[in-house]
Parts: sequence; structure tokens; C-alpha cells
Amino acid sequence: MAAVKQEKASAASSTAVAASPKAPSAPLYPIALHDDATAKLVANARPAVLGALLLLGFGPLVAAPETALQYSLPLVAAVQVAYAILCLPVAGSQHSKPGRKTRPGEKKKADASGPSPVIAAILSILLTAIVTPAVHIMFILFGAPCLDNVLNTLLCSAHFALLGLFPVFYARALDGEALMALAGASAPLDETFGGLAGALLGAWLGAVPIPLDWDREWQKWPVTIVVGMYMGSCLFAKLFGSVPFLYGKRLGVSETKEE
Repeated sequence: MAAVKQEKASAASSTAVAASPKAPSAPLYPIALHDDATAKLVANARPAVLGALLLLGFGPLVAAPETALQYSLPLVAAVQVAYAILCLPVAGSQHSKPGRKTRPGEKKKADASGPSPVIAAILSILLTAIVTPAVHIMFILFGAPCLDNVLNTLLCSAHFALLGLFPVFYARALDGEALMALAGASAPLDETFGGLAGALLGAWLGAVPIPLDWDREWQKWPVTIVVGMYMGSCLFAKLFGSVPFLYGKRLGVSETKEE
């Protein structure tokens, strides 16, 4: 009898475990910029700096795209790294231990328990360099020259990766759920999502003038692509990150469903 009761109890417990619902996945939140004067200044100045680099380098870009893209790449990387370190939260920083509250008159010590922004920026740059060949292949699949202007396409891909992917790697790291949500355009709108979506849309629209028979020098590959992805990335990053009725929303998801 005791053995039968034990078997019934184990069967009931296994049935209860099987019937219990799976733990819900952690919610995906938008990336909020640091709320301090320096972060706000850098975030607002970044589109102007990138726009100035594009405007000043447009002539050289038309004359010699390979050289212009090559020499401007370190400058764009420096701007993006400074923006990430000063404005964006490091991936995983929300999981660090909360620091001890400071007493009145006590200076606040730097919190060493969270991820290092400098190390995160270096790793994100390495990830950006690693995925650049994949971006190159994506450009070819969307109509870029396969055998001609190979270096131009590779440098254009590097600029795209810096604009659209580097901030995502810095703030999201290799979070599979977040990256899949970004790839499916279902992630909450924020500045990093806007930078990536704007670069994609801008590069796609930038390809429109290339086949037209206007016989303009700036129609050569990849001048209009570069201009489009810079303009689109800067514009959509500010829209998705600053406009109240866009920030935090999900494309195609109603407010009642979000709640």
C-alpha cells in the first residue's frame, strides 16, 4: 500500500510540474541614454559632427571614394566610440549590483562592479569588424558590384557597420532575443534601433539615383549609398530616441498588447 501511495504521489507531482507554465522571458526594454549634461550634449552633437564630416568629405568622396572612405573611417569610429561610452548604457549594466548610498558630504566612488565601458567599446569594435564581411555580402545580394569596386564596397560596409551595428553591440551585446527582435523589427524603438533602421533605409534609397541616366559624377558607386545611410542613420536615431510618441513603441504592436 505504501508503495502504491508513493507511486501515485510521484505521478501527481510530475503531472503538476508538466502542467506548470514556462517562466516568461525577460521583457525587452528600449535603450535609454544617460541622463546627464555631458551625455545630452554629445548625443545632440553627434549628428552635427557626422553631418559635417559627410559635407566636408563629399568632394573627395566623389573624386576618389576609396581614399575618402578609408581616411574617414577612423574619424567616424572615434565619434561612435565617444558617443557609446558617454551616452549609452553598457550591455549588462542593469544586472550589476546597486552601489551603496553615499552619506551627506561623502564623495561618490566609481562603481567597479558593473561592466567597463572602455572594454565594452573595444569588444564592440571587434564585433563590428568581424561582421563587416557579412555586411559586404549583404550589399552584394542587394545589387552591389560583385567583382568590381570590391574595396569600395568593403569600406562602405565598414561605415554601415559602425553607424548601425556598433551601438547595438555596445548596448545589447550578443543578446540573442534582442538581436532577433531587431532583425524582425519588433524591438522597442530607441536611438540604437533608429540608427540601424535609418542606415538600412538610407542605403536602400541611396541606390535609387545610381542607374538613372543623369551622367553625374556623384552617381558612381557607392557615393549615394554612403550619403543615404549617414543621413538616414542620424535622422532615425534622433526620431526614435527623442520623439515621445515613438520612443519605446513597437512596430505593429498596439498599446494594449504591449501592456
